[in-house]
Amino acid sequence: MDLIAQNLPRVALWAAAYLLGSIPSGLVLARAFGNVDIRRRGSGNIGATNVARVAGAGLGLATLTADVLKGALPVCLAQRLDPAEASWVAAALLAFLGHLFPVFTGFRGGGKGVATALGGFLVLAPAAVGAGAAAFAAVFAAGRRVSAASLAAALLLPAAAALMGQPPVVWAGAAGASVLIFWRHAENIRRLLAGTEPVFRFGRPRG
Repeated sequence: MDLIAQNLPRVALWAAAYLLGSIPSGLVLARAFGNVDIRRRGSGNIGATNVARVAGAGLGLATLTADVLKGALPVCLAQRLDPAEASWVAAALLAFLGHLFPVFTGFRGGGKGVATALGGFLVLAPAAVGAGAAAFAAVFAAGRRVSAASLAAALLLPAAAALMGQPPVVWAGAAGASVLIFWRHAENIRRLLAGTEPVFRFGRPRG
């Protein structure tokens, strides 16, 4: 019982991280300000890319910001309340998993997790995230395909974290997130290999 009581604050923190990550930002914003169910338009994904394609740059940027904050805030809170670095990484990963499998939509219809992982690891390993962001920018500039740029960033992040001297728990957590990001991009990878992945273009805001 003492062990349970001692770990209850940590479990509550992790639960809060998952619940925050589960908020379907793109779905809420597109419905509230764009009058559209983003799950029924474009790719059907609730992430910033599909929101921007369907509802315009403004709502896409708002979704991106919200999704990044969903990853960053739980880690900031964990760093204030829990001295264990593994707990900080757990908070980042649970927020990320909440975005992938949101309880508020019945564990279905989540996003691909890139922005939420970015937010969490931006707090944990900012220099490594900077390297990942540079890879994203370079690949996107070359082909204007968000999926390819996201995969490049996800691939580089754990390696950069390890090379930049982050503790094993951090780069191992980044590697786990990277694997799940690749899994969620399976259909995009098939289209990239087939040469049929569409380039990114902003949509027009719905009036």
